[in-house]
Amino acid sequence: MNIFEANGIVKQYSGHKALENVSISVKEGSVFGILGPNGAGKTSLIRIMNQITAPDEGTLFYKGNPLIPAHIAEFGYLPEERGLYKKMKVGEQVLYLAMLRGIKRNEALKRLKYWFEKFEIQAWWGKKAEELSKGMQQKIQFIISVLHEPKFLIFDEPFSGFDPINVNIIKQEILKMKDNGATIFLSTHNMASVEELCDDISLINKSKTVLSGSVSEIRQQYKNNVYAVTYSGYVNLIEASLRHQYEIISHIEKNGLHHFQFRILDTSVTTNMLISGLLPLGNIISFNEVLPTMNDIFIKVVGENVSENAQLYCN
Repeated sequence: MNIFEANGIVKQYSGHKALENVSISVKEGSVFGILGPNGAGKTSLIRIMNQITAPDEGTLFYKGNPLIPAHIAEFGYLPEERGLYKKMKVGEQVLYLAMLRGIKRNEALKRLKYWFEKFEIQAWWGKKAEELSKGMQQKIQFIISVLHEPKFLIFDEPFSGFDPINVNIIKQEILKMKDNGATIFLSTHNMASVEELCDDISLINKSKTVLSGSVSEIRQQYKNNVYAVTYSGYVNLIEASLRHQYEIISHIEKNGLHHFQFRILDTSVTTNMLISGLLPLGNIISFNEVLPTMNDIFIKVVGENVSENAQLYCN
């Protein structure tokens, strides 16, 4: 079941089309990634989803019903921009914002205690927001966005400003929320996080959707017949025996083992044939298909899209 859908969204600002016929479907209980280079239209879509702005064309649905302002109370939203009151003490404003979400004071204090202890930030309670670093402010905003325990969370660059340790903490919290039944809509440039967290993605470039689907299916779609083999044996014989059917991309020798990456050149050749060719020459320690990373796919798809637009312009 889809918890959120956007169909044919169009948004234009002063002659610039930010979104052109963009559609997404977010499955309930999943992590959905919205990807794209800077200026692609991701933040415009997120603002429309939060009803900060309205689309020029298109429809949006939440839990099967047309999206209305009342639904926003069920959302958690972490914007990319910092939105804290700089002169106000951290404790005062997180309590104030929690109560605006309808959480009773005592319950809000209880939940805030849990989060401040989890992030080890109890000492920040009495500090003004302007005294905090970018990463510190991001932690506070993350807490504010999840404190009312929403079932649909929208995170716009949630890892911005965090060191690797805190990035991992946020990742674990996102996965825990998913395990507890929440749905997460995630915008990020961190492709490693996409592979770790996302079930499905949509890639937007120059206001249009250029790729969408499950992460696992997309990685399979863009695979290029590359395999990694760890091997002990006669390396020169390997190179000679594979000269015509396979291309050796890389070879590293370490601790008496040879680590190869092969690309199959002839699509009629199977992995069984590759293994059969290696077996008489030594011992295979490991054999794995190498799938492209989401970072590789991102660069390839966006690059191809740029080239196509350049050709259209030249023609």
